[in-house]
Amino acid sequence: MKYTQNTLDKLEAIPEEAGYVLRYERGTFQSGYCILEAKKVVVLNKFLQTEGRINTLIDLLPQLDINVDALSEESKKIYTGIISKLESEES
Repeated sequence: MKYTQNTLDKLEAIPEEAGYVLRYERGTFQSGYCILEAKKVVVLNKFLQTEGRINTLIDLLPQLDINVDALSEESKKIYTGIISKLESEES
């Protein structure tokens, strides 16, 4: 995966299409993010550069409750690719 702003935009679209609000804010996040499940809010460390934001979103996506049917075709393709890659790494 390329570490470009375009890639970041595509990854940010996935939780947004699933009803989550993405916010970049300052804080002491051990993992670079914080999930507020009840409000469907994801807070990411605003000091991360593009590569860090992309890696954080890739780590974060499997933890979110995402309805794949609610995603656009492009987002669905990216999301399923990330999930299948992570599952194959665990095997």
